[in-house]
Amino acid sequence: MASPWSQDDSFEEEDSHITRMDPKEVQPGGSGAYDLEKSRQMEGDPEGHFHKIQLDTESLNPGVNRKLFTNPGRGSHQSYVELNELKMDTTKEQFWQETARWVRFEEDFNEDVEHWDKPHVSYLTFSSLLELRRTMDKGAVLLDLQEQSLVGIASKVVDSMVKDGQVSEQDRAQLLQALLLKHSHPKQPASPSDPLLEGEHIEMETFSVTQERDSAENAEATVVLVGEAQFLEKPAMAFVRLKDPVVLESVLEVELPVRFLFVLLGPSLHRMDYHEMGRAISTLMADREFNAAAYLAESRRALVTGIKEFLDCSIVIPPCEIQNEGRLRSIVQFQKQLLKSRSRPLESQGEKQLSKRPGKVLPSKAGDVDDPLRRTGRPFGGLVKDIKRRYPHYISDITDALNPQVLAAVIFIYFAALSPAVTFGGLLGEKTKNWMGVSELLVSTAVQGVLFSLVGAQPLLVIGFSGPLLVFEEAFFGFCESQGFEYIVGRVWIGFWLILIVVVIVAFEGSFLVRFISRFTQEIFSFLISLIFIYETFFKLFKIFAQHPLLKNYDPPNSTAANSTASSTSNVSYPNTALLSLVLMIGTFFIAFFLRKFKNSMFLPGTIRRIIGDFGVPISILIMVLIDFFITDTYTQKLSVPSGLSVSLEDQRGWFISPMGLEKDFPIWMMFASVVPAMLVFILIFLESQITTLIVSKPERKMVKGSGFHLDLLLVVGMGGVAALFGLPWLSAATVRSVTHANALTVMSKGAKPEIEKVLEQRISGMLVAILVGLSILMEPILKLIPLAVLFGIFLYMGVTSLNGIQLFDRMLLLLVPPKYHPDEAYIHRVKTWRMHMFTLIQIVCLVLLWVIKSTPASLALPFILILTIPLRRFLLTRLFTELEIKCLDADDAKVQFEEKLGEDVYDEIQMPV
Repeated sequence: MASPWSQDDSFEEEDSHITRMDPKEVQPGGSGAYDLEKSRQMEGDPEGHFHKIQLDTESLNPGVNRKLFTNPGRGSHQSYVELNELKMDTTKEQFWQETARWVRFEEDFNEDVEHWDKPHVSYLTFSSLLELRRTMDKGAVLLDLQEQSLVGIASKVVDSMVKDGQVSEQDRAQLLQALLLKHSHPKQPASPSDPLLEGEHIEMETFSVTQERDSAENAEATVVLVGEAQFLEKPAMAFVRLKDPVVLESVLEVELPVRFLFVLLGPSLHRMDYHEMGRAISTLMADREFNAAAYLAESRRALVTGIKEFLDCSIVIPPCEIQNEGRLRSIVQFQKQLLKSRSRPLESQGEKQLSKRPGKVLPSKAGDVDDPLRRTGRPFGGLVKDIKRRYPHYISDITDALNPQVLAAVIFIYFAALSPAVTFGGLLGEKTKNWMGVSELLVSTAVQGVLFSLVGAQPLLVIGFSGPLLVFEEAFFGFCESQGFEYIVGRVWIGFWLILIVVVIVAFEGSFLVRFISRFTQEIFSFLISLIFIYETFFKLFKIFAQHPLLKNYDPPNSTAANSTASSTSNVSYPNTALLSLVLMIGTFFIAFFLRKFKNSMFLPGTIRRIIGDFGVPISILIMVLIDFFITDTYTQKLSVPSGLSVSLEDQRGWFISPMGLEKDFPIWMMFASVVPAMLVFILIFLESQITTLIVSKPERKMVKGSGFHLDLLLVVGMGGVAALFGLPWLSAATVRSVTHANALTVMSKGAKPEIEKVLEQRISGMLVAILVGLSILMEPILKLIPLAVLFGIFLYMGVTSLNGIQLFDRMLLLLVPPKYHPDEAYIHRVKTWRMHMFTLIQIVCLVLLWVIKSTPASLALPFILILTIPLRRFLLTRLFTELEIKCLDADDAKVQFEEKLGEDVYDEIQMPV
C-alpha cells in the first residue's frame, strides 16, 4: 500500500534548502501567506509543494554547533522526551494525554491500573520507522524557529502545514485549536521502580526516568504530539527546532525548556499507527546520536540521514516464536559492534568542524598529552618533569581533602591497610624467626606512608608490604642461614645498593621500561604469587597437623598451656589444636570470601552491603578471634607481637642495624655481592609500583593532576633502602589497596549508568591512614589474641581472590570446557581454539619453570627469570602468533570498575598480585 504522503517514495532526492522562519515573515492567517508564496515563486518551485528558502549558513544559530563542542560526548544536555496523544473524555471533549516519557529508556503509563510501568529499552516496529522516514521526508521542517510561546509555535506550524498543502485552508482554525488543547498528565504514585533511598537506583541497578530527569543539571525537552484528527483529509506532520529553548507553560509535567516539537495528526488509516509513530520519533529523540544530529541539522536531508543511520544500526528480529530467551543474548554483542561503527563518524565529524573554528583547540590525542613516561633525553629529565607537573597542585592537594568523602575513605582504607599489615607481619615474623615482624612492618608502613603522602607524585597510591616481597624475604633469609651470614645486616647492604640502583635508573629515565611489561608477564607473575599464597597456607596447616597430630591418647597438658602462645609449648602435642586451627583457617577464608560476594549481591540496601563487604576481612578476623577466645581448653599458636614500640627480637637487635655486623663482621665480598639480591628487590618493587601507577592513572578515571613514575619510584625504593638501616621491611605500591583507595575517592554522577565526575586527588587521606596504622602498634594486647591460623585464612583469601581478573586462569579452565560452552570473549571467538590453548600452554610452561626455580636454592633468581618472559613475549610469540591473535590474547582490556556490579569488583580490574 502506498504511503499516504505522496506517490513519490524516493528517499534520496537532494534537499539543500531549509524551511527557515522569521518572526516577521508570517502571521497566523495574515499576509504572510502572500510573502511565502512570492518567495516560492521567486525561487522557481513549480510544484508548490514546499516553501523553501536558500540556506544562509552564516546566520545559523552558533549555539547549535556549540552544543557538540562543549561536550564531545554528544551535547551537554540531558534529553527528556514526552509523548502526548490526542484523547477524548466521556464528555466528548478532546485533550492531550501524556502516555509515555523517555530519558534514554522508555516509561509507559498503564491506563488499566493507572500506574507508570518500569523503564525499559524501547522496542519499535519496523513499519513505524519506515513510515517515520517517509513522514520526515515529506512533512514540514522548521529549524531555528524564534518563538517564545506555544501559541506562536502552533501558529507557525499550522501556517507551514497549510502552505505545504498538508492541510486545507478551511481546516486551519480547527487544527490550531487542536494544538492548543489542554495537556493532562497522570498523577505519579509511588512507583516500585523508584528508589527508597537516594542513590539506591544505582546500587540496585534500577532506573527512574523522573529521577534521572530531575537530577540532570542541563536538561532540554522534546514534545511529541500525535493522534487521530478526523477533520483532516490526510496525515500532517511538522518537526520544529527552536532557536532558543523555551519553557512552555502547562505542556510538560515539569518545567523544563523545550527545544524540539514533533506534530503528527491525521485521519484513521490502515497503515498509519499514530501511537507507534509517536513512540518511534520519541525513541529517536531520546537517542544520543540522533539527538545530536537534530541539533546540528542544517537541512531536512540531515534529519532523514539521521533516521537512515538509526535504521542501519537497528536489529530486526524475524517473526518467529522464541522459546528460549537465552537465544537472544548473542544480539547484545552484535549490537555493540553496530554501535561502535555508528559513533565513530559523528565523533570525527565533530572534531573536523571544531578544528575549523578559530580559537578552539581539539582535545589532545593519546600521543599529544604530557606523557609522564616519555623520555626527555636529559639526565633526571623525567624526575624534573614529574616535579613541575605535580607540585604546582600542592595547595589543592590539601584543600581538596575538605570533603566528607575523604573521611569515609580514611576509615575504610585504614582497615584495608591494617589487615594485610598484620597478616604479612605475622607471616614475616615466622619466616624470618622474628628478625622482622608485626611491629617492624607497622612502623615501616606508617613512616614510609606519611613521607610518600607528603612528597609523592601520586598520593593516592597506598604503600604496603606484598606477597612477592614476602617470597623474597623468605628466600634471602634461607640463603643467609645456609651461608652463615647475618640476615638483618645483609638487608642493610641490599638497601645501600637499592639507593644506588634507583638513582641510576631515574637518571636515565628507566621508568619507560614499564611499557614493555605486557599482560603476558603480569599474569604469569600474579598466578605464581597466588599459587604461593595457596600452597603456603596448606603447608603451614600441614605443619600444625604434624606438630599436633590426632592421637587416641595425649599426655596431660600443663594448666597454663591452653590457648597461649607457642613460646613455651612448641614441643608439646595438644589435643584438638590441629582441628581448631583448621576450623579457624577455613572459617576466616569463607567468611571473608562470602562477605566479598555479598557486597555485590542483591540482598539488603546497597549502602549496608558495601559496608559489610568492604570490611569483610576485619569482620572475619574478629569473628574467628572471638571464637578462639571463648574456646579456652584448646591451645592455638598466637601472633607474636612485642609490647610497646620495641623490636621483635629485643635481645638480639635494636632499631639501628650496624652495616659492619651485629655479633660478627659482615664479609666484605658480600657487601659487594649484595648488588645481585638488590637488583632482584628492585625488579619486584619496580614491577608492582609502576604497574600499580599505570592502573590507578588510567585515563578512564579522569584524574587531572597527573602522576610521576620517576619521582614515585625514587621515593619508594629510596625509602626502602634507608628503612633497611633500621631493620624495617621495604615496601611497594600495593595494587589492590591503591585501586580501592582511588575508587573510594571517586565522585560518580547519578543515573542508571553512573559516570565518573572527578577524583578527590589529595594527600591527607593517605597520610591519615599511615598514621593510624602506625598507632595500631599500641594495640599489642589485642593483636596477641590473633591465632596464626586466622592469618593463614587471610593468606588463602588473598591467594584465591588474586586469581580474579587473570585471563590465564580463565583460559586454563577452558582447557577442560568443550568449545560450545566457551564464553563470548574476543580471545575465544577471534582466535582458533587450538591456537588459544597453545598460548595458554606456553604461559603454563613458564609458570612451571618459575615454580621449580622458586622451590630450589636458586629461588633468589626468580625475578631474573621472570624478566626473561618479556623478550619471550616480544620476539618469540610474535613469530608464532598473528598480530590479531596477540591483540586478543595479550590485550590490556581490563576495565576500570567505578561501581561494583553483580559478581564483579576491583579484583577483576587487576592482574597484579595482592
